[in-house]
Formats: sequence, structure tokens, C-alpha cells
Amino acid sequence: MHKRMLAATALLSICLCSAASAETVSMWVRSGSGGGAFKAVIDAYNAVNPDKVELTEIPSDQMVQKYATAVAGGQAPDAISLDLIYTPSFASAGQLEDMTDFAKSLSYFNALAPAHVKQGTYEGKVYGLPLLVETSVFAWNKGLYKKAGLDPEKAPTSWEEITANAEKIRKLGGDDYGFYFSGGGCGGCMIFTFAPLVWGAGADILSEDGKTAALDTPQMRKAVEDYRAIVKSGAVPASAATDNGVDFLKFLGGKIGQQSLGAFAIGTMITQHPELDFGVTMIPGVDGKPSSFAGGDNIVVTKGTPHVSQIQKFLEFVYSEEGQTIMAKNGSLPTRTDIAEQVLKGQDPRLLVAADAIKVAKTPYTLQFNDLINSPNSPWSQFINAAMFGDDVDGAFANGQADMQSIIDSAQ
Repeated sequence: MHKRMLAATALLSICLCSAASAETVSMWVRSGSGGGAFKAVIDAYNAVNPDKVELTEIPSDQMVQKYATAVAGGQAPDAISLDLIYTPSFASAGQLEDMTDFAKSLSYFNALAPAHVKQGTYEGKVYGLPLLVETSVFAWNKGLYKKAGLDPEKAPTSWEEITANAEKIRKLGGDDYGFYFSGGGCGGCMIFTFAPLVWGAGADILSEDGKTAALDTPQMRKAVEDYRAIVKSGAVPASAATDNGVDFLKFLGGKIGQQSLGAFAIGTMITQHPELDFGVTMIPGVDGKPSSFAGGDNIVVTKGTPHVSQIQKFLEFVYSEEGQTIMAKNGSLPTRTDIAEQVLKGQDPRLLVAADAIKVAKTPYTLQFNDLINSPNSPWSQFINAAMFGDDVDGAFANGQADMQSIIDSAQ
């Protein structure tokens, strides 16, 4: 009897200890950034682990300000899913946990989405790791290709070919157009879809450290010429000149022959527009070498949180083949390039193009991303509008270069 009581007491002690050691990790995710996939992997993790991850969705346009305010007030969550472009800013402010040792202990660290890792690195230390990955790709409407006498199964590989195809599609008349881009008022759209033209050719709009504007290059001048040629041909609807992003998915209407889009649109077309027969390829650079914009989120950990080890354990689950498969089945691209093919097995093969783009995708590295690029009044936005649709291309380059450098210098 005495032995049975001791055994029962020991078992109760173990149970109480286990319950007491279970922790809850608070995490924010921005709305519209693949939260469905993230929620699915959290549910799977919570189902088999004593520690729990508690998710709160924050409106995307409020995330940066809300997190900054929460950090300042000592009320920040343990971790957040943060638009990767803002990772360097929060890291430079000393508000994030250094995850370098953990990151580099992962056997697959070098297979993690490279642009996300770069954005998550500040002064040689890793503060953010890839969580939700997005890329930009080039899509063509096979039905319009066929109607225009083009090979619907042949992906274009150069901008000369794209322009020629666009002109043939436009000759169909009516409201069928050969190409579209949200160019006149959407700097964020154009960094996503247009900048890859120069990245593929080895150029950039900023120096590697983000401290020097590098807008005026032969590659960028060629890219501008290519877009201006399509516009001049009449193959682009006039609305592109003033589009602030509201028609970013105009391709889905079935009347646009070709458009660079986000990989998220592939799933949208498959599930919501089954009538649309389309192909997907990499965005060609001005010399034919492809590239892509890396969008999406990094996971960052708030400085001083007591739950670092629990977050690391959760991340290991997210990065496991099981976790990656769960997220992929719920609409997210893999964050690990080494197992992307296995993770996407059985899904639409066009998603593999978007996954392959992860290896070459880029994101400008700067602490002033919004001021330089995303804002409607940014130098990049104004440059795009003037260079694509204005009469003074040289002036657009000169002003864009000078204004970018001025913003960078003012922040030093």
C-alpha cells in the first residue's frame, strides 16, 4: 500500500511538473500574408506539444506601428510574422533577439529562402528567419496566345519576344490587350514585378549595403526602354498609367495576354478561375537571365522575451518536412529550397516555378524601404511614373537617383 501511494504521488508530481512547465507563446501575424497557412501549422504544432502558440491577427497596414508601440510600452508579443522589408529597421533599433546561433545550428540553414535570410541579417547577426515566402512570376494567357497565332505552350524568354507577343494579341482588337502592369501609382507593385528585369542582369537599384542609390545603370535604362516600347505599341491599357495597385490582378479577367504577378495569384487562378488556361515562367531579365522579387514575412523574436527556446522549438517544427507540407497545402510556398519538390508533390506543377524563383529572388536591403520605394510619393514611385509614361526619361533618371540618395544620406 505504501509503495502504491509513493508511485501515485510520483506520477502526480510528474503530471503537475509537466503542466507547470507548459508555456504559451504569443505571436502576431499580419492579415493577408498567408495567415491561413500559418494558422494551420500552429494548430498542428499545438495538437502534439505541451507548449502552445497563441496567434493574433493584426491588420497588415497597422502591424509596424502597433508592434513599435507595443515594444516601447513593454507589451509586445513574444514573436511576430513581420514583412521582411522591415526586419533591418527593427534589428537596427535593438528591439529583436539575436537568433544567429540557433539559425546557424540548423543543418538546412543554407537552404532557407536566401533573400529572407539577408533581410533578417543586420551587422552580421541573424535577427529574422523566413516564415511566409512569396515570389513574383510571369504569367501568360494560353487562350489569347492561341487566338493570336502564338504557341500557347511556349513561354517567352526575352522582352523583345514579350513585346512582339503583346502586339499580336492586341491586334485581336476589342478589350484584349497584350500586357499589363500597375505602373503609374504603385511603387510597391513595380518593385515586385519590374525590378527583377535588372536583378537578373546583375544590376540593382541600391548598393549591397543599402547606402548608395544605384538607379541609373545600363540595365535599368534597357528595362525602361522595354516597357516604354510595349506601352508605345498600344498593347497596354491606358489605365496602367494611373493604377495604384487596384488592378494588380487584372490578368485574372482573361483579357490580358501577359503579366508579371505574385505567386499567390497562381492558387487564386487555380481555385477561383478554372476557366483561365495559363502558363507560368520566371520573369526574364533584360539579358534573358531570370529573377524574382522575394516578398512575404520573416519571423522575429522580441528582445527580452522569456520564450526564446519555445519559439525555436516551434520554428524547428515549421521547418520540418511535416510543417512545410502543412503550410504548402494551405497556400504557402516552401521556405526550404532543399525539400521544395517533396513538399509540393501532388500539387499544381506551376507552383514549382514560383518555388524555383526563391533561389534567385531578391529584395532591396535598406532601413528606409517605405520612404524610398513603397510610399506613393517615394522616389521610386515617381521615377517609374515619369520613366514609363513621361517625355523626359533622362530627367526621370536624374531626379530618381538624386532623390533616393538624399533620403539615404538624411538617415545616416
